[in-house]
Amino acid sequence: MVGPRPARSVDSAAIPLPRRPLDAGDQVRGWYEKELGWPVLAAAGGGPPLLRVGVRFDVLDVPAGAGRAALRHLGPHSPVAAQGDRLRLLVAAGSAVEVPGVLDWLEWGSLPLDLLPLGEGALMEAPRPPVPFSAARDGARPAPGRGPGPEGGSRRSGPPGSGAPGSGAPRPVPLGRSDAVQGAAVWLRPPEPGGGTEVSLPTLSAVGGGGGAPDLVRVLDTVATHCHRLRLRRACAQPAVCP
Repeated sequence: MVGPRPARSVDSAAIPLPRRPLDAGDQVRGWYEKELGWPVLAAAGGGPPLLRVGVRFDVLDVPAGAGRAALRHLGPHSPVAAQGDRLRLLVAAGSAVEVPGVLDWLEWGSLPLDLLPLGEGALMEAPRPPVPFSAARDGARPAPGRGPGPEGGSRRSGPPGSGAPGSGAPRPVPLGRSDAVQGAAVWLRPPEPGGGTEVSLPTLSAVGGGGGAPDLVRVLDTVATHCHRLRLRRACAQPAVCP
């Protein structure tokens, strides 16, 4: 009669530890680092990841009203982020240090403007990746040319890379979206992976020349004009200033 086999000892060191599931922050970092090649830092306390400014781009942090007015001077692939009542216009790396001189040349330098250039050494909250990335991450892909639009309706098709609904490009986020109002950073015009985003950023080198980059001078002049108008409206809202 054969008795029970003796139990075999198992070396616990040979058993691989279970993989830790990726959290939302890891997935966001992976999209920025692998798809765009942008350097990202993990925020302390489990907050949203942070983008290093001044490496691949600089930022103009402006009031939403002034930023919306400048959109017409930006190329269709020039990224713009929204957070609360502010817009962050991405411009060519190195532009932040040129902003005070350009504003002086445009005769805006002597006025207090609600315009903050962010350059090398600054950090920016990383907005959530655009809709197609989120859908693929969750295992759900909308049918080509169909799917919910910003208001829940059908999406019309557009040319590839245009950012238009149904084009397969990252879909812009409506400025009034609830997570932007609540303080989370979102993409109003998201960057396009593999699309040479840096080439589309406003730059001083585009002044008077060809190429596809928007002119940083025109962007700054428009933003400064509308920042000044917003300041005057606030002042006139006070009865003692504007009876």
